[in-house]
Amino acid sequence: MGEELMQSLENKTVFTIPLFGGIPIHESIITMWIIMAILMAVVLLLTRNLKIIPSKGQALLEFGVTWVQDFLEGNTGKAGKRYFSYLGTVLIFLAFSNFIGMFGFGLKPPTKDINVTVAFALLSIILIEVSTFRGQGGLKGFFKSFAKPMPIMLPINIMELAIRPLSLCMRLFGNVLGAFVVMKLIEHVCGLIIPMVFSMYFDVFDGLIQAYVFVFLTSLFMSEGLETEHQAEQAEPA
Repeated sequence: MGEELMQSLENKTVFTIPLFGGIPIHESIITMWIIMAILMAVVLLLTRNLKIIPSKGQALLEFGVTWVQDFLEGNTGKAGKRYFSYLGTVLIFLAFSNFIGMFGFGLKPPTKDINVTVAFALLSIILIEVSTFRGQGGLKGFFKSFAKPMPIMLPINIMELAIRPLSLCMRLFGNVLGAFVVMKLIEHVCGLIIPMVFSMYFDVFDGLIQAYVFVFLTSLFMSEGLETEHQAEQAEPA
C-alpha cells in the first residue's frame, strides 16, 4: 500500500525539452494544459451566439459571471474591478483543477504539486502588491502602507510579504494533497462503491471550497491595499 501511495503522489516527468540542459515537463503541467484546453473550449462554446433575450444556457452563464463579480466586489469594492477577470479565472481554474481527479483517465489534481501552488501564491502576492501600489497612489503611499495602522506595525507588515504567499501556498497544497491521500486510502480499504460517496466531498465540495478560500483571501488582502481608492469611491457624490 505504501509503495502504491508513493507512486500515486509522484509527479512523473512526461518528457524533457532539450533547452538549457533539459527542462522537465511533469504530469502536473500536462494536466494543467489539458484543463486550460477544456476551459477554453467551454468558454468558446458558451459564448457563441449570445442574445439580448438569453437562452437557459446563457442565463446560467450570466448568473455565474454575476455571482463571481458580486463576490469579488464584496471583498475589494469597485476599486478592484480591474482585477476581476484575473481573480475570476483563477477561481474557475483552481475549482476545476481540484476535482479533475474524479473524471478518471489517470488525471491527478495539479494543485497537489507544491510547485503549482507556489506559482499561484507568488502570482497572488504580486497582484496584491501591485494593487496596493496603485491603490495607495504611488510609491510614497505604498511605503506608508507598511506603517499602518501604526508605525510599530512596520516589522510585522514587512514580514507579511513572505507570510502571505506561504500561507496561501501551504493552505491550498496541504488541503488538496490531504484529500488526495485520504481518497487513495479509502479506495484501497473499501473498494469502489464507498469511495464514490467520499469523492463527492473530497473532490467536489472540498475542492470548490479550497478554490473559493484561495481567491477570497487574495481579494481580502488586496482590499487592505485598495483603502485609498475605497475612500475616494465613498467621497464621490451619489
